[in-house]
Amino acid sequence: MKIRFTAAALATVLAAGTAAAAPANATAERTAGTRSLAKVLAADGTRFDHNWKDFDILEKAVLTVLHAKPDSPVGVLTQGKKRLTAFIPTDAAFRRLVKDLTGSAPRTEKATFTKLASVADVDTLESVLLYHVVPGTTITSREAKQADGAKLTTAQGGTIKVNVKGKQIVLVDADRNDANPALVPAGLDINKGNRQIAHAIDRVLRPVDL
Repeated sequence: MKIRFTAAALATVLAAGTAAAAPANATAERTAGTRSLAKVLAADGTRFDHNWKDFDILEKAVLTVLHAKPDSPVGVLTQGKKRLTAFIPTDAAFRRLVKDLTGSAPRTEKATFTKLASVADVDTLESVLLYHVVPGTTITSREAKQADGAKLTTAQGGTIKVNVKGKQIVLVDADRNDANPALVPAGLDINKGNRQIAHAIDRVLRPVDL
């Protein structure tokens, strides 16, 4: 079902934690692709590199959680038939998080993940990852731009708020003290045409006030 929202409808539907209230479109549902976001993340290999604009640390976090907890809800990212929207932090976003938590910014992606894993156990990683997933609906960047004020219920159970500032889309998380993530213009609508879609963000969403 390809869902189109007005800002008011998106705010009402997702604040209530439901997936979609739009009429079902059987044709759109059949033609929507089922490539999972996990396949997209793994397209350039499952290793760290020197490109801070991609998602190697996120991928490693997902694999770490699923290795420790094979039945984790994070596994929805591998299930391309299940509709969702994910806001995915770049490697640089995780580096910013590690610097905020530890006071130092690692020089490599591998060192960044190692440091992250030293301060966040598997359960914490799982909770943070699920806070980046809005289940049951595919929200394109065009729809997000029209959704100022909408509250999105995440797979973690918490909510994030959409704040549109001109051309910038900011996501307001549970942390009141630090800068909020913004969608990265060059990383919008990843996996578009499929039931699972993602948008790159420049900071990690925080499900608690640190």
